[in-house]
Amino acid sequence: MIAVVLIGALALTVGGCVCVVWADRGGPRWVRAVATVTLAAGQLVRRSARDRRRSLGRNQGDSDC
Repeated sequence: MIAVVLIGALALTVGGCVCVVWADRGGPRWVRAVATVTLAAGQLVRRSARDRRRSLGRNQGDSDC
């Protein structure tokens, strides 16, 4: 069951990347929409990772006191 979920996530990721490249080359409207969603999701993941690193840094500093 976990393998099916991981394969599905991989397929969505690869499909999103393909749509980003295709949209950059002037693909149809639905491809541009999928590319926009993919890029927005990437921004959210990067922002949450950055915030998580910041909060870990603050927590480590608090434990030294």
